[in-house]
Amino acid sequence: MMRLDKFLSDATAYSRKEIRTLVKRRAVVVNGAAAQNADMKIDETKDAVCVNGVPVLYRKFIYLMLNKPQGFLSATEDDRDPVVVDLVPDELKHFAPFPVGRLDKDTEGLLLLTNDGQFDHELMSPRKNLYKRYYAELDLPATPEDIQLFAAGMEFKEFTAKPARLEIDPENPRKVYVEISEGKFHQVKRMCERAGKNVLFLKRIAIGSLKLDENLECGKVRELTPEELALFGW
Repeated sequence: MMRLDKFLSDATAYSRKEIRTLVKRRAVVVNGAAAQNADMKIDETKDAVCVNGVPVLYRKFIYLMLNKPQGFLSATEDDRDPVVVDLVPDELKHFAPFPVGRLDKDTEGLLLLTNDGQFDHELMSPRKNLYKRYYAELDLPATPEDIQLFAAGMEFKEFTAKPARLEIDPENPRKVYVEISEGKFHQVKRMCERAGKNVLFLKRIAIGSLKLDENLECGKVRELTPEELALFGW
């Protein structure tokens, strides 16, 4: 059982004060009857709650797909630059989502946001060995030797990159696909630089089996479907 005001503050953007006002106005209805007070107990799994005639479904966590544009930091706040949570629709901001992992400021593409710490922990855990797939455009053509270089792993000053997968577009060897199971700072760019190429454009297009929705415009957010969540065992 849960207090009505907590239910509504979790499930909507209303503040506790606004909820009390709505109850007084008889704008909150529980199982067809106007709520008498904001602290009444309800069963969030069974009771039907409406505000101003609109049904309210309770949920504690949200899981979002963002097609991240360049120029945004993978953070919840920053004093100088815009952050990815700025792109979350107002009706979902009260859930206080945060990015799962990160994408570099100048990298586009698939980024997940959630307020579920366990989901974040599971996806970021090294034991998960979850591959992330990137599309990159290079200044020079990639070669078959580069494929072997990526597959062998690479030693850097502050970390050792695990073996990665490099695929070369047969029609344009300056276009490649890279799959890594980590997410170190500028990792894809640094691995390409080790192969003697500079990355001109970088976009993440998949996390594990989850692909970036081709119909999701750059800078837009949508909730993950149950089928997409199931790809992560959620």
